[in-house]
Amino acid sequence: MSSSNPEPSDPKAPTDPSDPSTRDHNPVDPDPDRPDGHSSNSGGEEEEEGECGFCLFMKAGGCKESFVAWENCVDEAEKNDDDIAAKCMEVTAALRRCMEDHADYYEPILRAEKAAHEEAIRELEKEKAATEESEKKLESKKELEKN
Repeated sequence: MSSSNPEPSDPKAPTDPSDPSTRDHNPVDPDPDRPDGHSSNSGGEEEEEGECGFCLFMKAGGCKESFVAWENCVDEAEKNDDDIAAKCMEVTAALRRCMEDHADYYEPILRAEKAAHEEAIRELEKEKAATEESEKKLESKKELEKN
């Protein structure tokens, strides 16, 4: 068995670089026909043994330094029980800008992140509509009880 592609596909894996849980999962490959040529572990002196496919992918592009800074910030925040979003806001923004500047490489991640964001908005809108409907029913019930 060859180890030329250490990234098993996991369609449920998160892909948001601002999400600390992403560091331990492989990215969703929304465009499996797009060859990235960076799935091999060769030439990675700085890579940790068994490093996640997402990390390998992120480091293989033009944003390696930004990603490592983000990864270090998240690790430090976790170690100190700090609020990751607040502590790492600046490095997360820098990583995002870098990824947008190198969108040709990071496009699958950016696309998946955008889709996840849009889905979250749809879910929030559904919850809001359900809450409003429940409130209306409760008001109607109270009105009926008064009469």
